[in-house]
Amino acid sequence: MKYPINKTEEEWKAELGLERYRILRQKGTEFPNSGKYNLHFQDGTYCCGACGEPLFESNSKFDSHCGWPSFDESIPGKVEYIQDLSHGMIRTEILCANCGGHLGHVFNDGPTATGIRYCVNSLSIDFKED
Repeated sequence: MKYPINKTEEEWKAELGLERYRILRQKGTEFPNSGKYNLHFQDGTYCCGACGEPLFESNSKFDSHCGWPSFDESIPGKVEYIQDLSHGMIRTEILCANCGGHLGHVFNDGPTATGIRYCVNSLSIDFKED
């Protein structure tokens, strides 16, 4: 797919480093409870770890006890949704709509009023404090 930010895989690898590249460009997953943003609750904005695009506001973050940062909504138009049939499951993958970076998956089992749980890898996001 075409995205506003388009780089070669070599450019992404050099810019992101091996582990972030594995998550953001190769659709990897970090170990549960290992990410720095899992239990992070400050006021600000969570942005794409590859391109810096704002994706989630801190007021949408909650502790889902799943081991990854969880949000109940994204900033409109900032996340792309793709059906993911890997690993014998039917899931919805979430990508940064600006660069195509893999963020994680979204599920319809959230405990808040939206009923949505965006399950995001910490390595796929950065945080900008208000």
